[in-house]
Amino acid sequence: MKGFKCRFCETALVHRVVDLGMSPLCESYLEERQLDRMEPFYPLHVWVCHECFLVQLNEYVRAEEIFTEYAYFSSYSSSWLKHAEDYVAMISERLGLGEQSFVVELASNDGYLLQYFVKRGIPCLGVEPAQNVAKAAEERGVPTEVSFFDEAKGRELSARKADLILGNNVLAQVPDLNTFVAGIPHVLKPTGTVTIEFPHLLRLFDENQFDTIYHEHFCYFSLIAAETIFARHGMTVFDVEELWTHGGSLRIYARHTSDDTRPVSARVLELRAREEAAGYRHVETYAHFEERVRETKRKLLELLINIKRDGKRIAGYGAPGKGNTLLNYCGIRGDFLDFTVDRNPYKQGRYLPGTHVPISEPERIDREKPDYIFILPWNFKDEILAQLAHAREWGARFIIPIPEPTVV
Repeated sequence: MKGFKCRFCETALVHRVVDLGMSPLCESYLEERQLDRMEPFYPLHVWVCHECFLVQLNEYVRAEEIFTEYAYFSSYSSSWLKHAEDYVAMISERLGLGEQSFVVELASNDGYLLQYFVKRGIPCLGVEPAQNVAKAAEERGVPTEVSFFDEAKGRELSARKADLILGNNVLAQVPDLNTFVAGIPHVLKPTGTVTIEFPHLLRLFDENQFDTIYHEHFCYFSLIAAETIFARHGMTVFDVEELWTHGGSLRIYARHTSDDTRPVSARVLELRAREEAAGYRHVETYAHFEERVRETKRKLLELLINIKRDGKRIAGYGAPGKGNTLLNYCGIRGDFLDFTVDRNPYKQGRYLPGTHVPISEPERIDREKPDYIFILPWNFKDEILAQLAHAREWGARFIIPIPEPTVV
């Protein structure tokens, strides 16, 4: 793409991974008065750098415009809350955190995670750019600073060093990776620990998770790429865990490179070797993804067309960002989905971006008893299938779109 350079190493990007067409911002849920207005769509094209192997999008909209007022509140998923609580228990024990410690979370959202440090009496601070979401955190008793995190902010916060800095699902949402990662060492104690979670590129490719690609996520990481980025800014990835979240994520553990008290673990060496064996240091590997994505689109549309020709009704469950990529790429609008529902009150009464499918409260499914329920946040399918088990009483079946369209 002419003029588009890698956001980490500034190499010119010439190798495309996948073209998902034109798509609106996935969290730009519409009010009814906006339905007759022009709606901006942007190219959703994914590229890979042949030098550092960072997978990325171009930045069409500034991050400040996306995240100043944000529709995503983490606390509406019970399984995500359990994940956060389990992490706090684990990391508190692993690092021996207590009343004398200090924890900083980058992009702390509505305090869904830091609330568990507060309950343990462990001092903490959230840094969150979206004012509406940060307000919810403060109401939960979580100290929160409304700001984007970058190197300048890291210097500003450096007076009080942190034992732990964490960031869950924020690295992908940072347009300027270098200034973000460069800010972390300023706040971190000499023996402190950083944990960062992000969807794993290997799982995205292996399990066809193309709907996790949207404009709000600027980058998609392998361990290979993440190690390179942190090393440039004086940090070493010394441990890694593979997680279930978001269809398969990594939690990397990093430290100051000068802190040699924790050697690089066997888990890092094994995963790095696995990525290398799978070809993630060769751009040819990245070229095979696009045709599988196109075939999934064809299969999903065939399934939905046959269901509608049988005169059946389909309702959606959830209004996640990934669902908006899926629906817009596949051209699934009100002619297939009558409505969708979501537990987040902020989204209820609004419409999905691009497709304009109305979003209702979850109880609407019980009232209207659709024949099929299309699970858009498929990464939470087990939780949702349990919540909607009673729908089987009226014969409802469930559509799982990823990795391949399936009816259960």
